[in-house]
Amino acid sequence: MLKGSCACGRARYEVRGNLRGPITYCHCWRCRKHSGSSFGTTAGLDATALVFVAGEDWLKHWESSPGVRRFFTSCCGSPIYKREDASPEELGFRLGTLDSDPGMKASMHYCVGSQAPWVEIEDALPQETGGPQFGLRD
Repeated sequence: MLKGSCACGRARYEVRGNLRGPITYCHCWRCRKHSGSSFGTTAGLDATALVFVAGEDWLKHWESSPGVRRFFTSCCGSPIYKREDASPEELGFRLGTLDSDPGMKASMHYCVGSQAPWVEIEDALPQETGGPQFGLRD
């Protein structure tokens, strides 16, 4: 079982199941903005496997695109997961909030077409080249 929490520790959860690989480094503009960093580290997760043991009432969400809701903690802003109306049984889970080792490593870079211009990918992981350079109005 994996354990995790938000940055301030008010919300804590357990993952009672396995991640649905692969773990990806997503460089799309949304993941960059949602994480506040160069990319988001994500994996699929069965929705029933994510169990909050404290602070679930701190969770809030917003609709980033039609039918896609992104959940974060309102106490400190930590992004936890996204849920799509089209497949509510699977979450796009943010690994940066884990407190324990998932026992897996990232296996690819995703949407490198949206990669931040200051980032140089220097590992040998495969790269999926999709993604717009910018997603918001200029």
